[in-house]
Amino acid sequence: MTEITFALPADAESILELQKRAYQSEAQLYNDWSLPPLTQSLESLRHEIATITVLKATREAVLVGSVRAALAGEICAVGRLMVEPRLQGQGIGSALLNAIEACFPTARTFELFTGSRSHGNLRLYQRHGYVETRREEVSPQLTLVFLRKQIPPAA
Repeated sequence: MTEITFALPADAESILELQKRAYQSEAQLYNDWSLPPLTQSLESLRHEIATITVLKATREAVLVGSVRAALAGEICAVGRLMVEPRLQGQGIGSALLNAIEACFPTARTFELFTGSRSHGNLRLYQRHGYVETRREEVSPQLTLVFLRKQIPPAA
């Protein structure tokens, strides 16, 4: 069973190691090994854990996924959703996405982005109600797709 809890500063090293494994496939897909998730420092990640919401998913006390988000007004920016590569497709990403959204009950909009060639990510986000809002070319190899999920006002 997967357990999702808030990440602690002591989790930073494990999350960073997972992040580097999880983003290898993205680096290969875009032929870009300078992607921010691959170059992030441990100190930077520790700062994020201390200042924004970072969740971790574990199975039998082993880290298998993570996601982070921050709220600005009614807009929640979601980022770095990652799952242990060998465990992808088992619902961990969906569980993390649901959990991070639940952390922000006052958010009226959730926003995130992924690469245009990351078809699995795009399918996941679309299944969860995210709709493409724009694209931004970062390089000839990489176009970012920005997606948004609107939360209707409570009745």
